[in-house]
Amino acid sequence: MELIGKNILHDYKLEKPETKSDLDALEAEIADAQWTSPHELKARYPKVSIIGGRHVVFNICGNKYRLWVQITYKNKIVMTIKIGTHKEYDQWKIK
Repeated sequence: MELIGKNILHDYKLEKPETKSDLDALEAEIADAQWTSPHELKARYPKVSIIGGRHVVFNICGNKYRLWVQITYKNKIVMTIKIGTHKEYDQWKIK
């Protein structure tokens, strides 16, 4: 899968260094992933939230932070939308 928006993650790792190892691991996993459906993603990450089929929220650092991405399975693209604390996540309007 191709990850778009790495700069957002890079900047967040600088702002919140405790997220670096989790985000680095997730970036590496995304690069190697070949997910073809939300079902396959959920099988690998049972705790992700899948919203509307294409929007996915990953738990980072034991759910202290949330990463919102949009996945286009057909084109193998994962696009970073937002990352923030769980409290900030509660304010996001994910459709």
